[in-house]
Amino acid sequence: MAMAALLLVVATGVVSMAMVLAGRAQASNAADAAALAAAVASYPPASQTTPSAAAGSMARHNGAAVVTCACPVDGSLSARVVEVVVELPMEVPLFGEVLVRSSARAEFDPLLWLGR
Repeated sequence: MAMAALLLVVATGVVSMAMVLAGRAQASNAADAAALAAAVASYPPASQTTPSAAAGSMARHNGAAVVTCACPVDGSLSARVVEVVVELPMEVPLFGEVLVRSSARAEFDPLLWLGR
């Protein structure tokens, strides 16, 4: 009986860790997508929305929420880098709700976008 209980605890721990690792991958994908969307939106002629709104939309499509968006709008033709941090809520056995965070950076060069 004790062996079965120990096996159940170990199996639950393994499942919990696997869920956290899967959540980490999903949060990373959400951060990457949000940063790419925000980078393009930081150049006004390339987008109809703000960088923060673009990042938020992509994060939501991936089940996450934007925590921070260092995404200034820049109308110049200079290359720019944006950084986005997202968090993804997950329900993990034994631990309850866990927030998994991930960050990503993306660069946008308007000259390359314009083909110059």
